[in-house]
Amino acid sequence: MKTLQSIGYILALPVVLLTTWWIVSYDSTNVYFPSLQRILAAFPATWLDGGGESRLVVDGFASIWRLLFGFVAATVIAVSLGTLIGLLPRVRAFCEPTLELFRAIPGPVLVPIIGLFAGIGDTMKIIVVLLGCLWPILLNTVEGVRAVDSVMIDTARSYRLSARRRIFTLILPAASPQILAGMRQGLSVGIILMVISEMFAATNGLGFSVVQFQRNFALPEMWTGIIVLGLLGLVASVVFQYFESHSLRWYTGMRRAARDA
Repeated sequence: MKTLQSIGYILALPVVLLTTWWIVSYDSTNVYFPSLQRILAAFPATWLDGGGESRLVVDGFASIWRLLFGFVAATVIAVSLGTLIGLLPRVRAFCEPTLELFRAIPGPVLVPIIGLFAGIGDTMKIIVVLLGCLWPILLNTVEGVRAVDSVMIDTARSYRLSARRRIFTLILPAASPQILAGMRQGLSVGIILMVISEMFAATNGLGFSVVQFQRNFALPEMWTGIIVLGLLGLVASVVFQYFESHSLRWYTGMRRAARDA
């Protein structure tokens, strides 16, 4: 019941917005803002024709693969480095100003720079996504590890737990709420940078398709691409929220018990 309720909350606003769009644009003759009816009518021929070779399959798979590869690689690197930096105060004091500097650099400006040495293939797009996702996950991991109760760490040492066991059974689980918050933020940044990198230089992908439609003045088709990107973001958000809620059941249960006490 709670799961259905959560899904209802997630879908409520998009349904309201789509209904409003349908009503407002019903009689639209504007070339740049066609009616939602025209956009939906163009959707099957644009994205579904061709079965396994349809644009939705080919471009969708290319975009999702780049996003997942970059996001997973960023998570592994960021959690590893963040744990190390968070555990060592001197390393943290040395690295934090530099990390804050790099975090402040807007992700889109990296696209032409990375394109100079990585070309316009998948490597460039994956690196762009990786670097965009890296900083929020890294900084949240550092803060999460730093905030772990020192008494818990000292207790683990007194029981002669090895450093590896302390990290994997105590420190990372205790820091996981902040790590997952950084991953959520990083995923949003990754989707944006995936689209931008495909618009800048690509031969396939969802961002590439949207730009091609715009250049060919196929505006209803362009709007279908924007809707597909919105649906991708929605699905990614729902999937990650499900993963987060199951990973942090102990944490939400502890907070609920503290509130009820």
